[in-house]
Amino acid sequence: MEITLLLFIFVLLELFETTWQKSNTLHELLQNNFFIFKKNIFLYFIFHPSFFYTIFLSFYFNNFGFLMSSILILKFFDISFKLTLMKNLLNGKDINELLQINVTITPFFRYLNVIIYPLTFLFATTL
Repeated sequence: MEITLLLFIFVLLELFETTWQKSNTLHELLQNNFFIFKKNIFLYFIFHPSFFYTIFLSFYFNNFGFLMSSILILKFFDISFKLTLMKNLLNGKDINELLQINVTITPFFRYLNVIIYPLTFLFATTL
Protein backbone atom coordinates (compact mmCIF):
# COMPACT_ATOMS: atom_id res chain seq x y z
CA MET A 1 0.00 0.00 0.00
CA GLU A 2 2.76 2.43 0.95
CA ILE A 3 4.70 1.89 -2.30
CA THR A 4 1.50 2.26 -4.31
CA LEU A 5 0.71 5.63 -2.74
CA LEU A 6 4.27 6.92 -3.18
CA LEU A 7 4.25 5.73 -6.80
CA PHE A 8 0.93 7.47 -7.41
CA ILE A 9 2.32 10.72 -5.98
CA PHE A 10 5.38 10.36 -8.22
CA VAL A 11 3.15 9.95 -11.29
CA LEU A 12 1.11 13.03 -10.32
CA LEU A 13 4.24 15.14 -9.87
CA GLU A 14 5.59 14.02 -13.23
CA LEU A 15 2.25 14.85 -14.86
CA PHE A 16 2.38 18.31 -13.29
CA GLU A 17 5.88 18.95 -14.65
CA THR A 18 4.96 17.68 -18.08
CA THR A 19 1.81 19.78 -18.19
CA TRP A 20 3.40 23.13 -17.35
CA GLN A 21 6.22 22.52 -19.83
CA LYS A 22 3.85 21.30 -22.55
CA SER A 23 4.99 22.37 -26.00
CA ASN A 24 5.20 21.13 -29.57
CA THR A 25 8.91 21.84 -30.13
CA LEU A 26 12.11 21.95 -28.12
CA HIS A 27 12.34 25.73 -28.56
CA GLU A 28 8.83 26.19 -27.14
CA LEU A 29 9.73 23.97 -24.18
CA LEU A 30 12.74 26.13 -23.43
CA GLN A 31 10.63 29.29 -23.80
CA ASN A 32 8.09 27.91 -21.31
CA ASN A 33 10.92 27.23 -18.86
CA PHE A 34 12.44 30.65 -19.50
CA PHE A 35 9.09 32.35 -18.80
CA ILE A 36 8.99 30.82 -15.29
CA PHE A 37 12.73 31.36 -14.76
CA LYS A 38 12.41 35.09 -15.53
CA LYS A 39 9.69 35.48 -12.91
CA ASN A 40 11.74 33.94 -10.10
CA ILE A 41 14.40 31.25 -9.90
CA PHE A 42 12.86 29.88 -6.70
CA LEU A 43 9.53 29.55 -8.48
CA TYR A 44 11.37 27.66 -11.21
CA PHE A 45 12.66 25.16 -8.67
CA ILE A 46 9.21 24.86 -7.09
CA PHE A 47 7.92 23.91 -10.53
CA HIS A 48 10.23 20.84 -10.44
CA PRO A 49 8.77 19.01 -7.44
CA SER A 50 9.69 15.53 -8.67
CA PHE A 51 13.38 16.35 -8.20
CA PHE A 52 12.83 17.10 -4.53
CA TYR A 53 10.45 14.17 -4.21
CA THR A 54 13.17 11.88 -5.56
CA ILE A 55 15.56 13.19 -2.91
CA PHE A 56 12.89 12.57 -0.28
CA LEU A 57 12.29 9.01 -1.53
CA SER A 58 16.00 8.24 -1.55
CA PHE A 59 16.31 9.21 2.08
CA TYR A 60 12.95 7.74 3.10
CA PHE A 61 13.89 4.31 1.77
CA ASN A 62 17.59 4.81 2.46
CA ASN A 63 18.03 3.71 -1.13
CA PHE A 64 21.02 5.13 -2.96
CA GLY A 65 21.43 2.23 -5.34
CA PHE A 66 22.01 2.48 -9.05
CA LEU A 67 18.38 2.88 -10.16
CA MET A 68 17.36 5.43 -7.54
CA SER A 69 20.57 7.40 -7.99
CA SER A 70 20.15 7.39 -11.77
CA ILE A 71 16.72 9.04 -11.41
CA LEU A 72 18.24 11.72 -9.21
CA ILE A 73 21.23 12.27 -11.49
CA LEU A 74 19.09 12.52 -14.64
CA LYS A 75 16.77 15.03 -13.00
CA PHE A 76 19.75 17.04 -11.73
CA PHE A 77 21.35 17.16 -15.19
CA ASP A 78 18.03 18.07 -16.80
CA ILE A 79 17.54 21.06 -14.51
CA SER A 80 21.22 22.06 -14.77
CA PHE A 81 21.17 21.95 -18.56
CA LYS A 82 18.00 24.02 -18.74
CA LEU A 83 19.39 26.55 -16.25
CA THR A 84 22.54 26.91 -18.36
CA LEU A 85 20.48 27.51 -21.48
CA MET A 86 18.25 30.03 -19.70
CA LYS A 87 21.24 31.90 -18.31
CA ASN A 88 22.50 32.26 -21.87
CA LEU A 89 19.05 33.45 -22.99
CA LEU A 90 19.07 35.98 -20.16
CA ASN A 91 22.43 37.25 -21.40
CA GLY A 92 20.90 37.99 -24.80
CA LYS A 93 21.85 34.95 -26.83
CA ASP A 94 19.38 33.76 -29.45
CA ILE A 95 17.57 30.48 -28.91
CA ASN A 96 18.54 29.35 -32.44
CA GLU A 97 22.19 29.91 -31.56
CA LEU A 98 21.91 27.77 -28.42
CA LEU A 99 19.82 24.98 -29.95
CA GLN A 100 20.48 24.67 -33.66
CA ILE A 101 17.92 21.87 -33.96
CA ASN A 102 14.26 22.48 -33.21
CA VAL A 103 12.95 18.99 -32.55
CA THR A 104 9.23 18.27 -32.65
CA ILE A 105 7.96 16.81 -29.40
CA THR A 106 5.32 14.15 -29.95
CA PRO A 107 2.72 13.36 -27.26
CA PHE A 108 4.41 10.00 -26.63
CA PHE A 109 7.79 11.65 -26.09
CA ARG A 110 6.21 14.38 -23.95
CA TYR A 111 4.76 11.89 -21.47
CA LEU A 112 7.63 9.40 -21.50
CA ASN A 113 8.93 10.75 -18.18
CA VAL A 114 5.58 9.87 -16.55
CA ILE A 115 6.29 6.23 -17.42
CA ILE A 116 10.07 5.95 -17.08
CA TYR A 117 10.76 7.66 -13.76
CA PRO A 118 7.98 6.05 -11.71
CA LEU A 119 8.74 2.62 -13.16
CA THR A 120 12.41 3.04 -12.37
CA PHE A 121 11.42 4.05 -8.84
CA LEU A 122 9.25 0.93 -8.58
CA PHE A 123 12.12 -1.30 -9.72
CA ALA A 124 14.53 0.49 -7.37
CA THR A 125 12.37 -0.12 -4.34
CA THR A 126 11.13 -3.64 -5.07
CA LEU A 127 14.25 -5.34 -6.46
